[in-house]
Amino acid sequence: MSATRFEGRTVIVTGAGSGIGRAAALKFASEGANVGLFDLDSERAESVRGEVEDIRRGAGLVCVVDVSDPLTMEQSFNAVVERFGGLDAVFANAGINGAKGPIEHMELAEFQRTIDVNLGGMFLSVKLAVPHMKKRGGGSIVITSSVNGNTRFSSIGMSPYSTSKAGQVAFAKMAALELARYKIRVNAICPGAISTNIDETTDEHDLADEIAIPLEFPRGGDHPLAGRHGLPEEVADLAVYLASSEARHVTGASITVDGGESLLF
Repeated sequence: MSATRFEGRTVIVTGAGSGIGRAAALKFASEGANVGLFDLDSERAESVRGEVEDIRRGAGLVCVVDVSDPLTMEQSFNAVVERFGGLDAVFANAGINGAKGPIEHMELAEFQRTIDVNLGGMFLSVKLAVPHMKKRGGGSIVITSSVNGNTRFSSIGMSPYSTSKAGQVAFAKMAALELARYKIRVNAICPGAISTNIDETTDEHDLADEIAIPLEFPRGGDHPLAGRHGLPEEVADLAVYLASSEARHVTGASITVDGGESLLF
């Protein structure tokens, strides 16, 4: 495997300021890529840019953006293309846990916000990538979905999140079919429990305990097979592979990365 398989290529990573996005941005940079770092938190994004610059000087560009906002997303995509000359891959990774609570007491606006960020932000990431990738003669789009809403449904109270994550997988498959004629591949990754800071984005309803269903892993809460939560780098490795030419025959796939947890639950 070449250490420069993205040499001369440009990748956009959304949610690049922390967790899986940060790990992917650094991995892409180490493989030779220029990286557009999209994040809502400017301090986190700038910190990651510094790490990218330590790997490859001039390889990082920060775009402070809410992925659900069409105007700033378009401006940010254009800024990356203007800076680096094109676009070859997008890792649509940004997302929130969002509203958690009983459906009965949840407001439509709470539900909609999760959909807007997770599904709307993903849609914009794909839509805005297409014209630039067509100019390149192809490209790769990787979407961070989740086991929640796809292989497991035990996150009680997180109906907006699970709905958005199921929708992402369906969209990835539809997009893979539509964009194949342009040699643009689209795949989804479905992580399980990964050690990130996404819990900071949970807006838990006061009545969440009302619908709780107690769940417990064997052996006192340890991961039943792997013995630990996954690491951001373990998801990033797959994202980079799917974005690379090594995965040239892979499109429309949804791949679970959970240490086998969903085989049991």
